Amino acid sequence: MSTAITAADLASYQKALEATPGSKALQKAVMNNGVLKSAESIESQTKMDQTFSIDLSTGAVANQKQSGRCWMFAALNTMRHGIQAQFKIKDFELSQNFTFFWDKFEKSNYFYENVLATADQPLDSRKVAFLMTTPQQDGGQWDMLTALIDKYGIVPKSAMPETFSSSASRELNSTLNLKLRHDAVALRKLVADKASDADIADAKSKMLSEVYRILAYTLGNPPTEFDFEYRDDDKAYHIDRDLTPKTFYDKYIGWDLDQYQSIINSPTADKPYNHLYTVEMLGNVIGGREVRHLNLEINDFKALAIKQLEAGESVWFGSDVGQSSDRKIGILDTAIYDEDSLFATDFTMSKAERLDYGESLMTHAMVLTGVDIVDGKPTKWKVENSWGDKVGEKGYFVASDAWFDEFVYQIVINKSFLSTDLNDTIKKEYDQPTVLAPWDPMGALA
Repeated sequence: MSTAITAADLASYQKALEATPGSKALQKAVMNNGVLKSAESIESQTKMDQTFSIDLSTGAVANQKQSGRCWMFAALNTMRHGIQAQFKIKDFELSQNFTFFWDKFEKSNYFYENVLATADQPLDSRKVAFLMTTPQQDGGQWDMLTALIDKYGIVPKSAMPETFSSSASRELNSTLNLKLRHDAVALRKLVADKASDADIADAKSKMLSEVYRILAYTLGNPPTEFDFEYRDDDKAYHIDRDLTPKTFYDKYIGWDLDQYQSIINSPTADKPYNHLYTVEMLGNVIGGREVRHLNLEINDFKALAIKQLEAGESVWFGSDVGQSSDRKIGILDTAIYDEDSLFATDFTMSKAERLDYGESLMTHAMVLTGVDIVDGKPTKWKVENSWGDKVGEKGYFVASDAWFDEFVYQIVINKSFLSTDLNDTIKKEYDQPTVLAPWDPMGALA
């Protein structure tokens, strides 16, 4: 039975407010300064200094600007660190625009294929509604980036620099999503009219040609061959001629991407630990690498990140960056805001409850480049962000270990650091992972 709020209820609530110790002073503080500034802890700031027992030297941070390409920036940052060290090229960057172009193009084809696969479902079905809500966006996950590199390779930033639309993607996304929804109407109609497979394929090919033109106008033409020309830190001149994106990747990066595994920490009841998961409708390259998440308990999860850092290799990770964070000073800490004390209210939720009830999910990818180990346990983590050098400590953030426990959901780890049992689980379950719904929080795009 529904119950309305009565005048007596309102009177009792006002009386309770007035009886709250310090309510008038607190009300003035919050009205004038907002919730977060009124609740901010100075003690958190003093504890989160940028000193770490393991601290990788990774150079100046990059800047994704007004785009949602953090997952690309984070992945390409982990790869550029080795190039910077081996070839002595300070602050070198790989082209985020190159992977952006191919991601948009492949996501368009992925969307068309999903439209065709669901064309027999009504428009108000949850899957069709999910598809049409956001046909494509800037975000992604590690496995999606590796699928792009496997197919297209990679290039230095000098070979395909930024454009207006790569750095500020709102107009491009609006235009491209209009195009994709427009084409969804046509594709569903073709299926409803029982068009032949050949006619549907021809229609889709024409659509993709138009998408390619939109991307070429906004992002430029992705190079197929180029020269890599640079001066190293000793001012010595180098030129490497007639490279392709794939030969550049093989020569200057050379990672076996199959050796890198997405590890998640999702303590919800529907995802038992030590098993492999995928997410329906999550991907970009048809026929390319598919998303595979290995779910581990938080202590095992963190131990792997530490092992990789100890070996001198940075760690890609996905988190809910907006939670308990101060962007300006670059602190990620569960203790930075004490809203419970401010409002005399208990806001506590477990990590599983936040996932299950829509309070949290992965929103941003960054790179772990250090950790502070005290008495054998991690206390805080060094984070390379991609928001430029005007925030944090020249773009670097610090995350408390408590924040890591609560708001980090994904890391990418070289399989050499995994136990034999975990590697066996990946092999055994790779072709038959548990399939999660498209809207599962582990399918969120960073």
